Amino acid sequence: MSAVAAAMSERQILFEHVLEPGTGKAIELLKGQILRIEQVEGGQCADFNCFNLHDYKEFMHCGRTRTVHGFHPSKGTFMWSAPPRERAMLYILEDTVGRNDVLFPRCSAYVYEASYGFSVHTNCHDIQAEAQREYGLTPDDVHDSFNLFMCTGVDQDGHAFMTRQTTKAGDHVDLLALMDVLAVPNVCGADVMRTSNFALKPLKLTVFAATEADLARVPKTPVLKSQRTPKDFRNPTIKADRALRRDSSYRSEFPNTPIRITELPVELSAEEFAAFKAVKRTDIYGEDDAAALRDLLFSWWEERFLHAHAGAPAIESE
Repeated sequence: MSAVAAAMSERQILFEHVLEPGTGKAIELLKGQILRIEQVEGGQCADFNCFNLHDYKEFMHCGRTRTVHGFHPSKGTFMWSAPPRERAMLYILEDTVGRNDVLFPRCSAYVYEASYGFSVHTNCHDIQAEAQREYGLTPDDVHDSFNLFMCTGVDQDGHAFMTRQTTKAGDHVDLLALMDVLAVPNVCGADVMRTSNFALKPLKLTVFAATEADLARVPKTPVLKSQRTPKDFRNPTIKADRALRRDSSYRSEFPNTPIRITELPVELSAEEFAAFKAVKRTDIYGEDDAAALRDLLFSWWEERFLHAHAGAPAIESE
């Protein structure tokens, strides 16, 4: 038996639930617990929202997750929270399919009325809103979803597309909580799209206590000064009313301003200057050698140190 299989066999089951079509479930998933989202029949997409259990303003952010891990995060990647927190909330410990999506938004009532003429239709936004209501959240608090088992891509014209999936009964994704979270999976409501092969089917949820072997598989993520929480905010109070009114006492205090520009002379040998002239982007910068050299420097930096994933944090490998 492999180490992974042994760890799974030792896990204690804490909770089990079957999500029927048209439903979702808000689950308190504590740090060190694992949520398994599993196919019952196969071919079903699951939408997923996630909030810091102790501060709902910190939530899973598809944009940051997409920047770090690409359009299809899978086993060995993280779900990140929105700026300015930008912390790893969950780790994808297992994924038997490897086709998830952070490109498409959740489906909504508007989509079905605008596209199909259905003024009443099951949809992910409304399902999420109802599941989240158990914890006092409103439809405004539903955020872009992590779409599990959803097969998507981008065509040559830059348009996103989705296609049918090939998941089978028993296929699953295991999400390990790295902090206390409110995890909210739902059965995607799209029965007239390819998302879930033009049907709605149940999904099984299981919460496990992670083993020491499970926890040891998680790479370390950075702890940075820029990961700010409400204690660092100039205004840490959540606005309670809906209307927007100007604060007459407000005086701007933008960080990192005023911007300072310092000229830095760069000496190039004749050979270096000739190489520079051969590759500089005259199509963009014309004869502005300083701007062209700056472009070369930071383009090299991105390729050498960021591996084309601009904004990605340094994550220690297993």
